Amino acid sequence: MWMQSLSEFIENSQDKREVQRAIAVKMLLEGYTHVAIQSILGVSSGFISKWKKVFFTSGVEGLKLAYKGSQGFLNPQQRACILEWLKTKDKWNLSELEYEIASSYGVVFESKQSYYDLFDAARISWKKTQAYNPKHDEELVTSKKKNSVGYWKRDVVKSSQES
Repeated sequence: MWMQSLSEFIENSQDKREVQRAIAVKMLLEGYTHVAIQSILGVSSGFISKWKKVFFTSGVEGLKLAYKGSQGFLNPQQRACILEWLKTKDKWNLSELEYEIASSYGVVFESKQSYYDLFDAARISWKKTQAYNPKHDEELVTSKKKNSVGYWKRDVVKSSQES
């Protein structure tokens, strides 16, 4: 039963670290020594002992990665409310977003990146753009072409005179 659950876990897991844990335990159950497992997998004896103990107390679930990230300052409901608020506005301002979060939820982020992440989650770009692309200004492009051709012709004439 244990061997089957380990084999299925090894086949289905997408994380290298989880697979390595499961293989170490499976090899131990198959009769491999710590020294043999260490040389084959490149792990320490403590690693093998730790994951064997975890497996026997928690089963295959214990071999899975446990870290799920840190808890955010805004809970999911508060974050959703802020995103909805952002979507209702015509114009956005970082200071206004900071004030809204601080006054509504008492949260002030240390880094502006947290506010930018909220803009991004609401599909709002906070980056400044130009009103128009200067390369599409036909008059400017034409005048630059004339100037460039004039310099090129002058340099060609000058270099041919020097030869």
